[in-house]
Amino acid sequence: MKIRALPSLALAGACLTLGISIAFSGARADESHADTPPSQIRRLTESQYRNVIADVFGPDIKIVGRFEPDLRIDGLQAVGTSAVSVTAAGLEQYENLARSISAQVTDEQHRAKLVGCAPTPADRNGVACARQFFQSVGLQLYRRPLSDAEVAALTKATTDATTTLGDFHAGLAATLSGMLTSPEFLFRIDRPAPSRRNIDAWSKASRLSFLFWNSMPDQTLLDEARSGALDTQAGLTKAVDRLIASPRFEQGVRAFFTDYLRLDGMDELAKDSLIYPAFSQAISTSLREQTLRTISWFLVERKGDYRDLFTARSIAMNRSLGPIYDIPVSKADWFMYEFPQGDPRSGLLTHASMLAQHSHPGRTSPTLRGVALREIFLCEKIPAPPANVNFAVVQNVDNPTLKTTRARLQAHLDDEECASCHRRTDPIGLGLEQFDGAGQFRKVEHDEVIDVSGNFEKQAFNGAAALGQLFRNNPRVSSCLVQSAWRYANGRNPSGTDGAEIAKLDQSFAAGGHRFPSLMRAIALDPAFYTMPRLGPERRVATVRRMKETG
Repeated sequence: MKIRALPSLALAGACLTLGISIAFSGARADESHADTPPSQIRRLTESQYRNVIADVFGPDIKIVGRFEPDLRIDGLQAVGTSAVSVTAAGLEQYENLARSISAQVTDEQHRAKLVGCAPTPADRNGVACARQFFQSVGLQLYRRPLSDAEVAALTKATTDATTTLGDFHAGLAATLSGMLTSPEFLFRIDRPAPSRRNIDAWSKASRLSFLFWNSMPDQTLLDEARSGALDTQAGLTKAVDRLIASPRFEQGVRAFFTDYLRLDGMDELAKDSLIYPAFSQAISTSLREQTLRTISWFLVERKGDYRDLFTARSIAMNRSLGPIYDIPVSKADWFMYEFPQGDPRSGLLTHASMLAQHSHPGRTSPTLRGVALREIFLCEKIPAPPANVNFAVVQNVDNPTLKTTRARLQAHLDDEECASCHRRTDPIGLGLEQFDGAGQFRKVEHDEVIDVSGNFEKQAFNGAAALGQLFRNNPRVSSCLVQSAWRYANGRNPSGTDGAEIAKLDQSFAAGGHRFPSLMRAIALDPAFYTMPRLGPERRVATVRRMKETG
């Protein structure tokens, strides 16, 4: 079945109708912006897109095709979603995905279940069927009820397409394809409540579901939005507690830590197979899963103290990862393994996912590891190296006199232009040098014993386990998590009085024993989470225009 997206519902045209400004020039996936304005629109991430399609149409609908890379701003893709940038190539990718999904939804295998109706002698053109379908699926895809005018327009588009294509289900698929390329689907749009000070109940439902489940609201949450329950504190509290109690909360926790720890980078991670023969893309995927399973087990199932992740000896393990960790594993499925007391592996900093990702393809990098530790766990900003830096000394692993990475880095520090940043990153990165570029343990480098001593925040340490203990006890580490969770939930960087709200969250997080579910609950129950953003002049004009056009 050949499906053509309807021009009237294409992304660019629909954006003009909504008064939303979307740049088609595109921004680099790693671009960093210190100041992100409060935003009313956030693009769905790839994982959210996939989750929504699975929730609406079922897991057997295949999503085949590439996505435009998500934009990471100041360490978080969730903040990048507010930059709202779609390239022309990205739009074409969305259209290809939409046509494929729509064809599956309306094919002979799925249409009875997913469409649920067809033209009849009494409804020869399928008008009633199309109206019924769009009223149902529209609520799910747009996360709000469709207006009568929207349903009428979609129904007419289907009958027009049916006439052109000569088949009702082809016409329905063409219209559905248009919906899946509409900004109403691709973007989470916060709409104002009648007071104009807060977002409306439908927007609240979306904020809650994407925060806790990384997907669209379920029917219960949509019903609570319709009834007005989410506009009361009691109703909001009940909804938040239900979402956290659900098994799907783990999905939301995994989404946050994938973003926070930048684990999406594992998808593209490659290692020199001659140097690290045990490493492969399948191993990389398993390492990412290992870290997420460990975090979910510790923070959700056990409701543990977040800080203890840096010293915990328990880790999710399966047979394929045994060679990386040099331990015998007889079980094929995932299980929780505990390193013995005194083992050099202890805590999150020694997960092979963290160690391998922040290394070069054929060697370690104390600098990359140090940058990652400071940016991710301490919320510091480490500037990129100058373009004219000479890395020859560090990269020469065959240097006959500077045999260890520590020795080569020390020679590199003689360059004062580099020293200021390297003094912040390298000492903690060198503390992880007993783990090679694939995350495997070693004691020597070129027959020389590896020195893993260092200094962090004026405190001496020796080895990764001791460094993890210092991170566990540093209040800046837990404060950074709070700030990052707030930015993730709000999709932007703090501004104005946001600092006071974050400080309150930090205090309550510490007072409550650093329990991550409690932190997310506190964010969701904060009235500030539902206030309409303070817009700059350009966005204010666009918002006012959209308000007038949508009534």
